[in-house]
Amino acid sequence: MTPRATSRPGRTSLTRQRVLEAAVHLADTAGAEALTMRRLGEALGVEAMSLYNHVANKEDLLDGMVDLVFAEVELPADGEEWRPAMRRSALSMRAALSRHRWAVGLMESRTAPGPATLRHHDTVLGCLRRGGFSLALTAHAVSVLDSYVYGFALQEKSLPFDSPAETAEVAESIMGGFAEGEYPYLTEIATAHVLQPGYSYGEEFAFGLDLVLDGLARAAG
Repeated sequence: MTPRATSRPGRTSLTRQRVLEAAVHLADTAGAEALTMRRLGEALGVEAMSLYNHVANKEDLLDGMVDLVFAEVELPADGEEWRPAMRRSALSMRAALSRHRWAVGLMESRTAPGPATLRHHDTVLGCLRRGGFSLALTAHAVSVLDSYVYGFALQEKSLPFDSPAETAEVAESIMGGFAEGEYPYLTEIATAHVLQPGYSYGEEFAFGLDLVLDGLARAAG
């Protein structure tokens, strides 16, 4: 009996990179809950068992996916001053997490980080150390920056709106349950700020980031 083929005719041969990129695309478009080996195999046109030639298991798949996200983040350049480098890197990380919302809960949870992840961490640490940060202050800086970036991304992910129209709809629905004058400051910020043309919650990120960087600059002396 002829063995059943594990890939469909005309498909490019599988590689680990191709498997990981397809997994990222599936998670981006259908959500992390849709990421099963069966569905990933279907997306690639192969039997699910073929994937195990390129990833050891689901954890290895997630490690590789997270590493691809880290590879998208801009790193501090050689000789770049710490503050513009950290600002640019944080903005780039937030943008990557906006593209890959499934990743926010996984970025620091991996026990087998890949080369892009390790390169990111080492480059950030090196930039701060060369910028005059003590070892302890470097640890504090990385912790507070990561907490702010990941926390903002997590909050942004959980918001019940993505567009100005949806923002207005949600705000008006909430305020519709208020008696007149019941929650004056919530009403004020909604009507005079959130519901104004051009408002985007994402623009709050840079303001908070600059506050964090200001504090680190003072701590560094």
